[in-house]
Amino acid sequence: MKVKCLLVDDEPLAIQLIQKHIDQLESFEVVGTCGNAIKALEILRSTQVDLLFLDIKMPQISGIDFLKTLRNPPAVIITTAYREFAIEGYDLDLIDYLLKPVTFDRFFKAIERYLRLNHQSSPTLLPPSDQQFMYLKSGGKFHKLNIDDILYIESLKDYVVAHCVNNKITAKYKISDLETELQGKGFLRIHRSYLINLKKVTAFTAYDIEIGSKEIPIGASYKEYVYKVLKNPVS
Repeated sequence: MKVKCLLVDDEPLAIQLIQKHIDQLESFEVVGTCGNAIKALEILRSTQVDLLFLDIKMPQISGIDFLKTLRNPPAVIITTAYREFAIEGYDLDLIDYLLKPVTFDRFFKAIERYLRLNHQSSPTLLPPSDQQFMYLKSGGKFHKLNIDDILYIESLKDYVVAHCVNNKITAKYKISDLETELQGKGFLRIHRSYLINLKKVTAFTAYDIEIGSKEIPIGASYKEYVYKVLKNPVS
């Protein structure tokens, strides 16, 4: 039996991101999505739901207030962009509290916690999909990026810039989080401030790599491994 999930969020792209994560798990499925608590209540009354992914700041009634009205709620994982709600959320005996944008690595840990609390085995990942994309939150929106279009990612203090074929997106992320998100997808960390798409490398030396006309330095502590990977690329 698959774990049946309901996604409640007033941001369609946030729902798409969680659905994308769930689609990679063999024993989980999405049985409904909606953008407010009223519709969520209708779904809960008519559909079996084992796990609820719930946003906090929504129109009409907040996720926390909605959760307090439920007599027998399913297991709940909160998803929100607002860290300050964490303490109030944990008072409601939640499975986990995920800050947006939710990376797959952090999502996977929440799923493992859910299964552990329900005495079930660890989640099984499905084979990678041909659909390769990710989301970056910038300017209040979640921007969908085709992974193959990303040239390199640059870290600038508390922000990253994803340099793509036709544009660039600046977002508040740690480059280490994106490194995890893109693990196994042809990206390589070559410097504390740079993560590159190996497919886009046009030339390299022992000290830097070139992507088109852009020269990107290789960090001293990365040199040996980076040079080895670039000399022996994996197809």
